[in-house]
Amino acid sequence: MANRTRPRPIPAELDPLIHERLRLGILSALSVQESLTFTELRDLLQTTDGNLSVQARKLEDAGYITCDKRFEDRKPKSTYRLSPAGRSALRDYIEKLSSLLPDLDRARNQRAPVQVHPLPAKG
Repeated sequence: MANRTRPRPIPAELDPLIHERLRLGILSALSVQESLTFTELRDLLQTTDGNLSVQARKLEDAGYITCDKRFEDRKPKSTYRLSPAGRSALRDYIEKLSSLLPDLDRARNQRAPVQVHPLPAKG
């Protein structure tokens, strides 16, 4: 029986929209919570209002998250949710990232260094 394995992806195949640290954080947080408010995300990710706003908008424009904006006690309140497309994109990203990593058990037992592809530049 032939050993057929999928070719390993290259780092450039990682979704650059997700690969940015804060956008990955937003998607990761929303993958385990049904929804989070702007303030909850900002505090959880320890970022500024402006940075979170810009990065969340990029994910929203890509269809990865949805944003429900309303007023509560005359104050604006934005609530974010992960869309089905965002959940799928995050799953694909994690699978590709995992396949780029070496088999740690095998690497520990080898004397030769394991070849690891460098990560792509920031996107």
